[in-house]
Amino acid sequence: MDPDPPLHETYKPLFANTKSNNDRPHVTVEERDLPSIDLSRLSQNEAEKEKCKEEIIRAAHEWGFFQVINHGISMELLEKLREEQVRVFNQPFQNKCREDKFLNFSAGSYRWGTPTATSLSQLSWSEAFHIPVTDISR
Repeated sequence: MDPDPPLHETYKPLFANTKSNNDRPHVTVEERDLPSIDLSRLSQNEAEKEKCKEEIIRAAHEWGFFQVINHGISMELLEKLREEQVRVFNQPFQNKCREDKFLNFSAGSYRWGTPTATSLSQLSWSEAFHIPVTDISR
């Protein structure tokens, strides 16, 4: 069973309405560095704490996400997390998108694609499990 969502099938109208690659204007996307936040500054003096908090707020507001460094999580644990991530996302698509609970996640926590896209330029690939903190605390 295929682990990938049915991208071409779901977005068929968007692909059908697209001109060939030769007719499409070229779009240049500027490469940007993802904001990187040094969390060790949260244990320093008040001025450093406040600067770090402001950077987190700015990155969350402008980007919606950011990278953290010096967070204190071991590389061993991060590697185990990565292995679990691969295991979960390699599950068959039909299992991941079930309406009932999948791996004890809340129903409907699996999301993929861009549901509001009306053109290919708006289509952004994503595949994620949005897990509420309340699920984790149980």
